[in-house]
Amino acid sequence: MRVALVQHRCGPDPDANLTRSLADIAHAAEQGAQLVLLQELHRGRYFCQQEDTARFDEAEPVPGPTTELLAAAAQRHGIVIVGSVFERRAPGLYHNTAVVLDSDRGLVGVYRKMHIPDDPGYYEKFYFTPGDLGFEPVDTSVGRLGVLVCWDQWFPEAARLMALAGAELLLYPTAIGFEPDDDPAEQARQHQAWMLAQRGHAVCNGLPVLACNRTGFEPDPAAAGRGIRFWGSSFVCGPQGELLGQAPRDEEAVLVVDVDSARTEAVRRIWPFLRDRRIDAYGELTRRFRD
Repeated sequence: MRVALVQHRCGPDPDANLTRSLADIAHAAEQGAQLVLLQELHRGRYFCQQEDTARFDEAEPVPGPTTELLAAAAQRHGIVIVGSVFERRAPGLYHNTAVVLDSDRGLVGVYRKMHIPDDPGYYEKFYFTPGDLGFEPVDTSVGRLGVLVCWDQWFPEAARLMALAGAELLLYPTAIGFEPDDDPAEQARQHQAWMLAQRGHAVCNGLPVLACNRTGFEPDPAAAGRGIRFWGSSFVCGPQGELLGQAPRDEEAVLVVDVDSARTEAVRRIWPFLRDRRIDAYGELTRRFRD
């Protein structure tokens, strides 16, 4: 299967950002992509650098304007699209939501981000309620997709539960970058950890992983001269963690990669991790900590 990851900068105009995403989707389809993954919250700049109640005005329902445009693009190009929406579910109730659009059925699946960070520059708990839909893959015309979102990528439990439910690919729309005060060595460690964690999910579950991140500098609206430099580096890896393709750090890109779905079966035959799980001994994983 040919997949594409759309990595681009985001400016202050939401409509211009979405128009850019749609143009890149068309470009990916022209190159034969059957599945296109967009970056996290691709319609706007990453607004969670500050806590601001006015930003809730940017949220929209699902289904809604963004899903309608993405569904039309999926139908027009005959592909599957995984997008990302700041979802307004009800007054005072908002989610960071991934949406899956199929070529002939429109909106076929929704995943609400489960793990919500709260760190300097990433004040997501102010905006997003944790998801309540569980870790359920979405069936599409190109396969069963295990869709997760950004901070979920640090939690092996999420990837495992998607795999146990029959996911054939793991997909992570993402927004992550460098803190301006971190020295180059710390930035390198963080970047390497980000890639290693997700490649580890591929290895431990015998599944390809697609991670799509934004790129470019986005200023902090409340602190002149500060902001986040998103590190791009969107990538696709195979079921042994092998890199199949990677975008640059500081450039926009439409990364098109061929993924061999038959490799999952072959790899799981030689590394049967699901067979050897000691499910009788894992009960305490439901505890916060083993005091």
